[in-house]
Amino acid sequence: MNLVSASTALLFPGQGSQSVGMGKELANQYPVAKTLFDEADTILGFQLSKLMWDGPEPDLNDTINTQPALYVHSVAALKVLQQRYPDFRAGALAGHSLGELTALTISGALAFRQGLELVRLRGELMKKAGERSPGGMAAILGLEIPELEKVCSEASNSTEVVQIANDNCPGQVVISGDRRATERAIAGAKAQGAKRAIPLAVSIAAHSTLMASIQAEWDGAVESAMLADPEIPVVGNVHADYLKTAADARSDIKSQMQSRVKWTESVQKLIKLGFRTFLEVGNGAVLIGLLKRISSTEGIIGFTLGNSEDFIKLAELP
Repeated sequence: MNLVSASTALLFPGQGSQSVGMGKELANQYPVAKTLFDEADTILGFQLSKLMWDGPEPDLNDTINTQPALYVHSVAALKVLQQRYPDFRAGALAGHSLGELTALTISGALAFRQGLELVRLRGELMKKAGERSPGGMAAILGLEIPELEKVCSEASNSTEVVQIANDNCPGQVVISGDRRATERAIAGAKAQGAKRAIPLAVSIAAHSTLMASIQAEWDGAVESAMLADPEIPVVGNVHADYLKTAADARSDIKSQMQSRVKWTESVQKLIKLGFRTFLEVGNGAVLIGLLKRISSTEGIIGFTLGNSEDFIKLAELP
């Protein structure tokens, strides 16, 4: 495939895209990927790669491991892409939730080691917040954002709050917050005609005010990190707009902890700017699946790059 930088954007997945075996085949086929996995193991002081490749699944699904696993796999796949297409440079980047930190690393704003340490800390802090203030999350299918915002408002009170956490694509939204408020919102969404309202098997309320207890510690870590201005444009989650400076990036990844992931708007922004080829770099195909539901614009191509077979298929495309 002839990758045209000006019209190609890279997407980086967030939690929910992990699976046992992720990255193993890529590392076996490409020394550049294996080197990165080894580097990550050294930085973290334990064999993250073994956990990714062999499980057990419950440990991989623990957010303190899930987040760095997805980050490392995406960067490793990007290294392979750069090796196979040395002249290619993406026109823009975007990452879903923790994937935003991956995007900032690929953009040159954040060094790999520092990004990995931040992602690991992010997972640890979110787990801590979940232990301090257990919450819930639910996927709501078939309601528009204004309707769901009203449902969340009516389900919340002065001590129990639920809010929209992820606007993934039209008709697929995740809510997050106090467990009781979330339960009321599930009932309210069904009463308003939601096709489905599905509680998620999590104990943390990501992207909600229940993350407030660890916000100061996260802010301090972000402020201490060495960030540069992105060399490749990155669309941030909070405002669905380009993060042009290091200050923009710091603000977005701090605010993101309690704010909505505006993924639908982020992808729509890229399409409006003329991007037509989207490569999901890392594990799974969640974001390419969402892409197809966000836009029916003619000529848009979505492709996953997570294992060596993906790269072979990419080379065979016209």
